[in-house]
Amino acid sequence: MLLGKIGYEMTISILIPVNNYDIFAFVSSFRDAFDSIPELVEVLIGDDGSSEEYSNRYKTLEDNRIKIIRSANNIGRAAIRNKLIDASKGEYLIFVDQDAMLPGTADEYIKKWVAEINGSSVVYGGARYREVPPTDPDKILRWKYGVKYEQKSSAERSKNPCRNFSTFNVLFNRSVFDKLRFNEDLKQYGYEDKFLAYQLKKAGIEIKHIDNALYHEGVEGNQEFIDKTKQGIENLSKLFDTVTDKKVFAENVQLIAIYNRLWKFGLNYPLRLLYLRYGERIELRLNKSPSRIWLFRLYKISMFCMLRYLANN
Repeated sequence: MLLGKIGYEMTISILIPVNNYDIFAFVSSFRDAFDSIPELVEVLIGDDGSSEEYSNRYKTLEDNRIKIIRSANNIGRAAIRNKLIDASKGEYLIFVDQDAMLPGTADEYIKKWVAEINGSSVVYGGARYREVPPTDPDKILRWKYGVKYEQKSSAERSKNPCRNFSTFNVLFNRSVFDKLRFNEDLKQYGYEDKFLAYQLKKAGIEIKHIDNALYHEGVEGNQEFIDKTKQGIENLSKLFDTVTDKKVFAENVQLIAIYNRLWKFGLNYPLRLLYLRYGERIELRLNKSPSRIWLFRLYKISMFCMLRYLANN
């Protein structure tokens, strides 16, 4: 077993929050890794209020090193992650989203983390998308957006470490959580990652980027992706009202940086009107022509302009 930064044994826990999603193949991939990689001590599944059918199926995965941390009710992405932190015993905690899949073997994946940690407190491994687009046209919008804006090399992500941070596939030294926790006030989907990146920056904790990506398999249908985007932008507007250092927060979130430039030149007002008048039509167009990523970005910023107008008035 490798030694940690100050001489004690390095241990790793993999933490997977899940709600009604098939994680059986992904979790089962780690069974052989327990024997070949002694640093890996456990996989914890955070069952966040899943149906009885799924909860019972997750239980079939349990053994002495794969364990279920269950919440009877859906308590939200932040709260279930905090429960996983409290239940884990590793020195390093790898958070992986439920819709991830290994591009190779579990051994290769864990060994890459072990080789790259080097005393770092937060390390993001990245996300990948399948090279071949989905055969279902209803999933093209999410796939195209992911390929264009989320699938980046570590060199690209390192140019702006906080803006390109995500909890999709990230390793933390557990000492990070002596200073901060996932914000449980955030109940709905969206921009939790950006808020955590803001907290890390304010705490003086650097984010390291490496190339150890997982496939993002959970490519939603067009309308579901649009609905989740709306939830996320609502979250973002609320977050912007609560953060104490709006300048630092804006540096970490591209949508706010764009909004600030638009506001400077008075362009936020016409974009607000664009959303009010044409928002529903744009949604319909995105469903019919999901490859129009420029239109999706226009939709997002115009909605944010409208929400900021409501917040300020």
